[in-house]
Amino acid sequence: MFEERIAALNEETTAMQQMLSTGKRTYTVDEIQDILGISQPTAYALIKKNLFHSIRVGRHIRISKVSFDAWLDNQI
Repeated sequence: MFEERIAALNEETTAMQQMLSTGKRTYTVDEIQDILGISQPTAYALIKKNLFHSIRVGRHIRISKVSFDAWLDNQI
């Protein structure tokens, strides 16, 4: 009985780790706005200041999640 429960928990943990490792690596401008609670022009101004890594993909801008999260952590 306990072995079955432990095996089920191990499967859940493995599935969660796989989901996290294949998670998204970038934010959109809209997501940055939501995270910080700021307007669109303010979000674009932060991107323009090169405070974190971003790239343009066609007409879209993608912000590095790792770079943005590190920047945000240093703001506190």
